[in-house]
Amino acid sequence: MAATRPADRRSESPAAPTRTGPVADAEARWTEETLRPFLARNPERRDAFETLGGLPVDRVYLPGRTTPGGPQIGYPGQYPYTRGIHPTMYRGRTWSMRMFSGFGTPEATNQRFHYLLAHGESGLSIAFDDPTLYGIDADDPEALGEVGKCGVNVSSLDDMRRLLRGIPLDRVTTSMTINGPANIVWGMYVLAAEGTGIPPATLGGTTQNDILKEYIAQKEFLYPPSPAVRLVTDTIEYATQHLPKWNPVSISGYHIREAGSTAVQELAFTLADGICYVEAALRRGLAIDDFAPRLSFFFNSHNDFFEEIAKFRAARRIWADVMKNRFGATKERSLWLRFHTQTAGCSCTAQQPELNIVRTTVQALAGVLGGTQSLHTNSYDEALQLPTEDAARIALRTQQILAEESGVAEAVDPFGGSYYVEWLTDRLEEEAHRYFDRIDELGGVVPAIERGFFQREIQEAAFRYQRRVESGDLRVVGVNAYTVDEPVAVPRLKISEQARRAQSRRLRTLRSRRSARKHSAALDALRRVAATPEKNTMPAVLDALRADATLGEIVHAFQDEFGTYRERSMF
Repeated sequence: MAATRPADRRSESPAAPTRTGPVADAEARWTEETLRPFLARNPERRDAFETLGGLPVDRVYLPGRTTPGGPQIGYPGQYPYTRGIHPTMYRGRTWSMRMFSGFGTPEATNQRFHYLLAHGESGLSIAFDDPTLYGIDADDPEALGEVGKCGVNVSSLDDMRRLLRGIPLDRVTTSMTINGPANIVWGMYVLAAEGTGIPPATLGGTTQNDILKEYIAQKEFLYPPSPAVRLVTDTIEYATQHLPKWNPVSISGYHIREAGSTAVQELAFTLADGICYVEAALRRGLAIDDFAPRLSFFFNSHNDFFEEIAKFRAARRIWADVMKNRFGATKERSLWLRFHTQTAGCSCTAQQPELNIVRTTVQALAGVLGGTQSLHTNSYDEALQLPTEDAARIALRTQQILAEESGVAEAVDPFGGSYYVEWLTDRLEEEAHRYFDRIDELGGVVPAIERGFFQREIQEAAFRYQRRVESGDLRVVGVNAYTVDEPVAVPRLKISEQARRAQSRRLRTLRSRRSARKHSAALDALRRVAATPEKNTMPAVLDALRADATLGEIVHAFQDEFGTYRERSMF
């Protein structure tokens, strides 16, 4: 797990370094002549300052800590890509603007997709409801009350065709936030495109498909960890062979952060998961430079502006180092950490929700200044409901103002060389390596999951954060500071049970018209392939979908071979 840590990229210890020479003399004079007399008259707000993630922040950062512009920073588009993976970044093309969208029936979400594309969105990002995320069909009793409520419901290939109707899939890239049943939903997308004459090789997009972070944070897992990682590896192999423009896995720190982690934990745990997937693909026999260019990442952008910028810069540097010096990748694209950013949903408040527009703007700005390749800005009603059209449009307009009016897209890595940002980048990198060492000691990511390591670390970080909020040490505007005693007045988007009824009717129709013989044979074949570890399951998944097997039926077929998983209690 541990990657090479060149000496010129290791951070200083938390204590201020000892400086000598002209810089130290100037600092001593400033301290005696300017700082101390000023502090005597105007004491600071607190005795100590720290980032949102708990890293201590000094009063001022001086040349002795880092060497801005030196070799450890480098140039944009050159290894180790601290300053960005492209030499011109947004001067050539701005980031992709993706609004996470999905609710109700496939038809309702399809209308929202067309609305967003007409208003300037440059890529789709599909949100699925809980039954879909858990591999449950819409007419399953367990889906009662949840169909279409937090995303769109997709229970069959027929649903996917309706969801994508009229979308130019050969010109629009699509991101799908789906994990446990990602291989099945991805298969639906591929077949839906084929049905309109678009071959798989031309499709561009991303399936999140990061099952490791489900065990760590989001808990939407369907099988035990080892066979689940096998299914992810199957998709990596299949994409490498048949869909060269598709990102088969988006290694996701977003949900790790939403669960309560610090920036350091998000950085370290996400990259550790990425390393685990690379190792699994190499064991499968894939060549590193054949699949690594299609791996992508997904990060959260939280409230601490500079910590987030530094996190993104450190992530690029660590990943380039790991891919080059540990795995021997030689293609430039194999070294790139390409990532999507979403502003922090967990930071949005139900109190004074209009203030979330400001929070989202600051977080989006950090993502852009950190060099993201695509961006989703949360709607201001995030803490209350799925976004209304007006709220989604404001969130999209936020990105467009940043791109078109703010000037932040004009210069590459404009904070590069900042004493503070460079020190913070170094420090986050070093803290991430400390976590890598601890994960190695536990035997790797999967054994660490099974022992509850990641879960405990996040729980403890979330508890510390909540205690700071409740004590007032961490001020949240509108929650424990500057509160108002007024009712929340936000237009409400309500999803009725009509979506469940409509989806259930369609499933009954599907089951009545399909060939029982072909359906049963396809699921039996899928079980046989699942029981044969050396075989890739994706062709059998596609055959089952062609035979009109539903999402839930395919998941149950896998569970017949793999079983289910219950994580150990962390309390």
